[in-house]
Amino acid sequence: MEPESLYNLLHLPGKADPPAEEELLQGEKRKFLPPTSRSNPKFEELQKVLMDWINAELLPEHIVVRSLEEDIFDGLILHHLFQKLSGLKLDVEEIALTAASQRRKLTAVLESVDQSLRVEEPQAKWSVESIFRKDLLATLNLLVALAKHFQPDLPLPTNVQVEVITMEHTKSGLKSEKSVEQLTEGGPDKDQPSKDVFDELFKLAPEKVNAVKEAIVKFVNQELDRLGLSVQNLDTQFADGVILLLLIGQLEGFFLHLKEFYLTPSSPAEMLHNVTLALELLKEGGLLSYPVNPEDIVNKDAKSTLRVLYSLFRKHKLKESTDGVPQRSPN
Repeated sequence: MEPESLYNLLHLPGKADPPAEEELLQGEKRKFLPPTSRSNPKFEELQKVLMDWINAELLPEHIVVRSLEEDIFDGLILHHLFQKLSGLKLDVEEIALTAASQRRKLTAVLESVDQSLRVEEPQAKWSVESIFRKDLLATLNLLVALAKHFQPDLPLPTNVQVEVITMEHTKSGLKSEKSVEQLTEGGPDKDQPSKDVFDELFKLAPEKVNAVKEAIVKFVNQELDRLGLSVQNLDTQFADGVILLLLIGQLEGFFLHLKEFYLTPSSPAEMLHNVTLALELLKEGGLLSYPVNPEDIVNKDAKSTLRVLYSLFRKHKLKESTDGVPQRSPN
């Protein structure tokens, strides 16, 4: 049986609830992520980037991670990932079926990881206990450290911060304290995102920009034709956000009430409202992989408009034409 299928049979969903008083030892502290932190867009983006990275690394071994919270705790994924990244062979059992053997394997793997990262246990933001109990915060700190060490060019979202509740079992009962935990730092360019394919396209192959525009305009008009609309100028007709919202609704299969946006915006503020709403919908749908400033769309920035439209094109048009083949960049 392949590691993926056997692995998935061995795991059940875990709980994200805060620890009860009886779960904490006297004097013990434990960090907990409230729902607002879990739904933080940058926090979700960080998980997606890390998961895509791990799956790309472990693709030859037919191991697939579907949840960082559920799939990392027993040491199996960490074992294979660390061996792949470091080139070291770990002397640990391949499949651990019992809780005791899983903990033993995780301990051995983390010892090797900490040695490679040159992290002392008191300094580490993770431990065997926290990883084994599926502590998402500890798991993310560990994976971020691995990514920074072994693949520093991985485009992790910068300046990811989340609110954390620390629970402590005192003599008088449970005590809670709020704080902010930094998962990734801001980049040297003041948190500006790294260049993406459209930066390269406009810089290195400007002669191909019009071809990309024509392909996307054709795709957009095929969808808008059902609404009796059409686009001639990609650079300007999306600036007020109206056509963009209608296009998103058409492709993603939902209806936006007219009270939620301005159908005939008469001011930059109303246009900005529409575009901001559209970008939020794309982020919620996991479509927007590159940060886009809504003001740039309103100001008719061609590169930003292309980024947004390509996120829809990539999901709906390329998905139809490739039939499961990995999606390509607009080269």
